[in-house]
Amino acid sequence: MDIAEFADLLAASKAQPEPQRLLLVFVSAELPEDATEEERQRYAENQGGSLRPVLCVDKLPDELVDFAGLLAESSRTGVAWDLVFAAGLAGRAGMVPSSDEAEQPLKMMVGAIESGSIGNFIAFDREGHAVSFY
Repeated sequence: MDIAEFADLLAASKAQPEPQRLLLVFVSAELPEDATEEERQRYAENQGGSLRPVLCVDKLPDELVDFAGLLAESSRTGVAWDLVFAAGLAGRAGMVPSSDEAEQPLKMMVGAIESGSIGNFIAFDREGHAVSFY
């Protein structure tokens, strides 16, 4: 399934053979202090910068009606963010993973994003559109 919008992610997670828990890491894009002029230009064009995790949460797909609800919930935290990275954590034998079971994978996801290893995740902008990195 091609995921172009957050709604596609929700549909795909509900269609999996095992129940899913979604892992969500919200990040802000920042310009490093030692950025080159080219990096500054790309950042000014919303094409560059470094990603800093600022908020993370795990949710069952049924807890998320749509992206607008996630956006509203995240806004109540008062934490500014630019992108949200998502991944699914599959259950076993029909059992949904608990929040406790999601804690370590969520920490690993944060660490991967901090180190720039984002290839295993889907990123969405603040409008719920999937973002490609190249």
